[in-house]
Amino acid sequence: MDCKEVRELLPAHVDRELGVREAIEIDRHLRDCPACQAVCSDQQTVRAAVRRHATYYKSPDRLEARLTTTLSPSVPDRVPAGRRAWNVFNVGAVVASAIAVAWTLGFYLTLPSASDRLADEVLSDHIRSLMSNHAVDVVSSSQHTVKPWFDGKLDFAPPVCDLGADGFPLIGGRLDYLDRRPVAALVYRYRLHTINLFVVPATHGKDVAPQSRSRQGYRIVSWTHAGMTFWAVSDVEPAQLDRFVHFCLERGSS
Repeated sequence: MDCKEVRELLPAHVDRELGVREAIEIDRHLRDCPACQAVCSDQQTVRAAVRRHATYYKSPDRLEARLTTTLSPSVPDRVPAGRRAWNVFNVGAVVASAIAVAWTLGFYLTLPSASDRLADEVLSDHIRSLMSNHAVDVVSSSQHTVKPWFDGKLDFAPPVCDLGADGFPLIGGRLDYLDRRPVAALVYRYRLHTINLFVVPATHGKDVAPQSRSRQGYRIVSWTHAGMTFWAVSDVEPAQLDRFVHFCLERGSS
């Protein structure tokens, strides 16, 4: 895809509405095009700001009673035609307003949280790396090869740990794009399963204990430690992914 095609599809891409093939092509273009990366970042910033700062309203308990009273008025048998028309118009306006408010509330209340949005991005990046046969940019089982490879490619130094002795050999690493910025993706293996470990600088200084969630048969675990946030994702058995996270913390890659 060229820049024109990518920018036309970026709004749908940011909202995760595209098919896998188109999404993969756009991601490939974004890796090599700083201009389109900037446009994508702007759109993601706007989307996140709307979700974060939009005003939320809780309908008061008396709303139902008010609507019931308005929609079922006690009207005398004989009402002047002009007044009847005014009442019909007034009721219609109230109903339309109520529907609009309800729709708006429903829309904002169903928006995913920032953490859920990131989990969806992590899963999408994981699946795309497998489907596009682009799991790694640098192939090596040595942390002393993988870690220096990121020098000059990122504005931070991702910690890399070799967990081969624990049953999770390091396969390599690659550059990826997560939460509007380039990140490090470290790739590990457990038997026939691939584990992607995304590393990005934390947005705050506090450590956060591992938190897990499930998406489409995959398990995702996130945690923050020593100024870095980590996202591990795989279709490996939950107990094995928990072991992987434990060894990451124990060996110091976190």
